[in-house]
Amino acid sequence: MKPLVVIPMGDAAGIGPEITVKTLASENAQHDARMIVVGNKMVLEEAAKFSDVQLSINVITGVKDYLDRPDTMNLIEAGELDTETLTPGEIQGQCGKAAYECIELAVNMALRGEVDAVATTPINKESLKAGGVDFIGHTEIFAHLTGSHDPLTLFQVHTLRVFFLTRHLSLVNAIQSLTPEKVCDYAIRCTRALQQLGVPAPKLALAAINPHGGEHGLFGHEDDDVLLPGIELARKQGILIDGPKPADSVFHFALKGAWDAVLSPYHDQGHIATKMVDFHRTISITAGMPILRTSVDHGTANDIAGRGIADPVSLIEAVRLAALYAPYYQKQ
Repeated sequence: MKPLVVIPMGDAAGIGPEITVKTLASENAQHDARMIVVGNKMVLEEAAKFSDVQLSINVITGVKDYLDRPDTMNLIEAGELDTETLTPGEIQGQCGKAAYECIELAVNMALRGEVDAVATTPINKESLKAGGVDFIGHTEIFAHLTGSHDPLTLFQVHTLRVFFLTRHLSLVNAIQSLTPEKVCDYAIRCTRALQQLGVPAPKLALAAINPHGGEHGLFGHEDDDVLLPGIELARKQGILIDGPKPADSVFHFALKGAWDAVLSPYHDQGHIATKMVDFHRTISITAGMPILRTSVDHGTANDIAGRGIADPVSLIEAVRLAALYAPYYQKQ
């Protein structure tokens, strides 16, 4: 049996519903996985209409009612919406609240073992706030719903994998937050995460902070004073890790197979590297949780919402990776 992936439709005023229906109709996605959608039937029907996608929506109450047909979307309805006042492209509190409710249901399905993985569509931080949802994004929501402390963010594009030592912090605060102990902790947890995804003996590289790795203090001391001691601590724990490696080359060589993953000290360093390889196929994986979650790595694109022109390739790729890693994830 192909893995069963649940897809919450995301922010109803963004492109989430559109890329969802396009993905459900995609032969590539159908080849990789069985899929269940959590969302609003009327919104999804409208998305299929303006996207010229032919899908029959089969409303179900649970996995037991799943109908395995290529022309059919199996939908569990969730997320209360007033479709009369819903306007594509606008920030609306009801969309943020409904998106959260869809995610919550999908996560609970995964926690109960009813599905093999969750593949998420984009949500909007402003809509979440307007809807009274006190989280800034998917990672924080999943951490809360699964009881996971500090989940790991992993980007994958083609064969390049990148972990992030820090996420949504200013560059100054991100660097100041790093300690040798944190570097060591992340190296250990990233190694375990890769093992959970089916990489038996992961080899990591840590990207440097400063130009040329600081040149032993000529261009900054953080690489020698913080990153290198963290690497040495991790090696004492049996972790295979190299670095700090100059950031202008480490991602290229990792893409070529020199390492199984790169640890990036700050947000934009790793984001730029992955998205320059292939923007649309850069997928976010949240590791360190009891469930597997993959996600598109783009926003709600409100400027093109409702026009039928959104590209679903990122969600199709997220479904592919969810299906690829699900069998390994379940064995842990």
